[in-house]
Amino acid sequence: MKVIGITACPTGIAHTYMAQEALIAECERRGYEHQFETQGSIGVENELSEETIAEADMIILAVSISIEGEERFEDSNIFNAEVNDAISNAGAVIDAALKHYGLA
Repeated sequence: MKVIGITACPTGIAHTYMAQEALIAECERRGYEHQFETQGSIGVENELSEETIAEADMIILAVSISIEGEERFEDSNIFNAEVNDAISNAGAVIDAALKHYGLA
């Protein structure tokens, strides 16, 4: 299972990176491959390529703001989540994404 996504919050200082860490930890706990791009106060990090997006089994956008490059996902099935939910219960976010994709 390859899970990718973006995390972003309005200030881009803490919650963006906390959400990324929580989702990565949950993916690793489940043995999933993962890559999460952050769009924080220091800009875009760990940017998702078109190839990475095309290869993903699940795409999770845990964002509470408009993100840069959203057009990259125009033809993709996306699961949207709140950045705070990703921080407080990444497992529930992953479970909801699995249901969204019909993988649960």
